[in-house]
Amino acid sequence: MRGKIIKGIAGFYYVYISEAEDESVIGKTYECKAKGIFRKDKKKPLVGDDVCVQEIDRDTLTGNIVEILPRRSELIRPAVANVDQAMIIFSIVKPEPNFNLLDRFLILMREQDLPCIVVFSKLDMDSEDLNIRYEKIYSDAGYDVISVSTVSDTNVDRIRELLKGKTTTVAGPSGVGKSTLINALQDGVKMETGEISEKIERGKHTTRHSEFIPVDRDTFILDTPGFSSLGLFDLTTETLKDYYPEFSEYEKYCRFGGCVHINEPDCGVKEALSEGRISDLRYSNYRLLYEELKNTRKYR
Repeated sequence: MRGKIIKGIAGFYYVYISEAEDESVIGKTYECKAKGIFRKDKKKPLVGDDVCVQEIDRDTLTGNIVEILPRRSELIRPAVANVDQAMIIFSIVKPEPNFNLLDRFLILMREQDLPCIVVFSKLDMDSEDLNIRYEKIYSDAGYDVISVSTVSDTNVDRIRELLKGKTTTVAGPSGVGKSTLINALQDGVKMETGEISEKIERGKHTTRHSEFIPVDRDTFILDTPGFSSLGLFDLTTETLKDYYPEFSEYEKYCRFGGCVHINEPDCGVKEALSEGRISDLRYSNYRLLYEELKNTRKYR
C-alpha cells in the first residue's frame, strides 16, 4: 500500500493510504512503525513523506513503513517533506494584521523556495474595504492574494481550487480564523476525517506536532501552530533585499552595485518608492528588518 505520513508521535507514524490493491482501505489511516533499516541508513521518516506500507492487521489498522519514496522537497521550518506551497493567513480586522510579521513569514517561505498565497480573512467584518489596499500591496509585490470570509463563504471555493492536487503548509498568527478556514475547506469532502481524528486522538495531550489534513484526493493541508514572532534566521543586511521581489525590477537603476536601498544616493528602489511604485508599508518593514539584522550582527 502507498500513502502519506500525516502525523508522527513518539515513534509512531500515521499514514493516510492513497493507493492500495484493496480499494476499501483507501482513505483510511494506519498506525505504523518504521522498519529498523531506516535507522541503519540514518534516514528518518518525515511528516509529509510518501511511503510504502506493509499491512500488519486490517482490523486495528496497523502496519510497517517499508520504503520512503523520493522526496520532492524538504523544509527545515517546520521539518516536513513534499510541500508544494504555503498559504499565509492574516485577518483584516480583529486582530488587525501585523504586516511586519507577515513579511517575516514571506521571507521564511522564500528562503525555502516555497511559492506563497496570501490570505486575508474575516472579509465580512471589513466595513472600510481595507482588503482592497492590502490586496494591492501584496499583489504588487508578486504574490497571489485572496480575501476570504467563511461566514459568507466568499472566495472559499477559489482557495480550494488553488490547493487542489497540492500539499500546502498553512501558517499565521493565532486568532485569524485559520482553523475555521481549514474546516470550511473540508466541507463536502467524502473522506474519513472523523476516523483520522479518532486514530490520532492519543496525540492531543502532547506538544503540538505538524499534522497533514487530507481535504481532497491528493490534496493535503499542513496545519502549523500560531505564531506571534518569527526570527530572521540566516539572513544578512546584504541579502535581505533579495527577499523583497518587487525591488528587483528597479535595482538596475541603482548607481552602485550591491546597493541595499537604505542610504545610497541614486537608488532605483528609493526612486520607485517616491513615485508610489513600491509600497511605503513594505519598504518601512524592510528598513525595520534591515536595522534588526544590522544590530544583531553588531552584538554577535
